[in-house]
Amino acid sequence: MRKAFKIGIIAFIIIFVGGFFVYAGIYYHADETATDLMNGTENVSVVKVSNGLLLDGYGNDTAIIFYPGAKVEYTSYLPLFMDVASKGYDCYLVEMPFNLAFFNKNSADEILKNSSYNHYFIAGHSLGGAMASIYVNSTDRMEGIIYLASHSPNEIQIPALSIYGSNDGVMNMEHYQEAKPLMKNNYTELIINGGNHAQFGNYGNQSGDGAANITAESQQDQSVDAIIKFLENYT
Repeated sequence: MRKAFKIGIIAFIIIFVGGFFVYAGIYYHADETATDLMNGTENVSVVKVSNGLLLDGYGNDTAIIFYPGAKVEYTSYLPLFMDVASKGYDCYLVEMPFNLAFFNKNSADEILKNSSYNHYFIAGHSLGGAMASIYVNSTDRMEGIIYLASHSPNEIQIPALSIYGSNDGVMNMEHYQEAKPLMKNNYTELIINGGNHAQFGNYGNQSGDGAANITAESQQDQSVDAIIKFLENYT
């Protein structure tokens, strides 16, 4: 009986681990619009850092640290954040283990340790926003948080900007509304008419999402405008 029990446990572990790697190996890949920006642009350099990419524009005072959505390749967000960086705010796109932010929600620590900006903000899409919220309460270095189709599981004492699309079919709107009272400082909300969950990045359609009535470019342009205004208000 003991031997059979041990064999059963080993078999369960093998199946569980194998199943996880199969699950983690299926994720949303960056499309060509995003990968074409891997070498940067005339105004923004793309620099490989230990835990992702630095989008280095002309600014040197403020940086945004971005956590990607669950099972989304982090480079998918290059188009949106290249535009932010081109307007004077450097951006770090964090590469998460297995493309899941809850495996390294403290990734921002390494960036803080190896950079010297005067102002830091944190941002996240979907699961990335939730993990960024948890991280914020472990540091006093962040001056604001930006949610893209996301919400916080805990109280947030710093200014917050929330952006989501009216056609989002992934984000749980009941949980989103319940989370609003957790924002204890200045809170700004932008609902992008016709936008959906996936078009903050460039990785194609997402399972369960609503169909967008606007282009990804339009959704991202509106997001960039709101992000820049938010940053200007708090730096």
